[in-house]
Amino acid sequence: MHERSEIDSLIDLMARLPGLGPRSARRAVLHLIRKRGALLRPLAEAMMRVAETARECVNCGNVGTADLCPICTDARRANGLLCVVEDVADLWAMERSGVFKGRYHVLGGTLSALDAVGPEELRIPQLARRIEEEAISEVILALNATVDGQTTAHYIADQFEGRVELTSLAQGVPIGGELDYLDDGTITAALTARKRI
Repeated sequence: MHERSEIDSLIDLMARLPGLGPRSARRAVLHLIRKRGALLRPLAEAMMRVAETARECVNCGNVGTADLCPICTDARRANGLLCVVEDVADLWAMERSGVFKGRYHVLGGTLSALDAVGPEELRIPQLARRIEEEAISEVILALNATVDGQTTAHYIADQFEGRVELTSLAQGVPIGGELDYLDDGTITAALTARKRI
């Protein structure tokens, strides 16, 4: 009987990563082994450090190494603008564009009747608290242009209508598109031309 090696286990783990299948994982592992001094060891050490220190920001839901992320602790970003996104990948996509200078709120997903995700499974109560406590003047709903994303945007708009100005991303975000896959120029155009809900 063939005994599984540590290399096979590494390939299996790598194949679980988004965008990597078994074939890509094998190629990646072989490359890492060939470059073990320059790549594999530093990667393993960095992964151990991240495994020990990574945590979710208690305020916005971003990922960092402290209880509050650098965006939430930056006083210059306390300007009354709050951008609501589905997940951390979307927050990072918005940050990559460099155009938004406010703060974020990560919902942790979208409403989905199919997957039994209701408002209580998302960070909507924390959003309500932040709107009150942080003197938020505008909430920008930067949710993906999917059915679930738009359903979530409408739910949030209904909940907070009259309490705060609500806007959404405008042109440039295709129906069914996800923020993480858009280029920086598209995100910049969509944020700049946002519209009132």
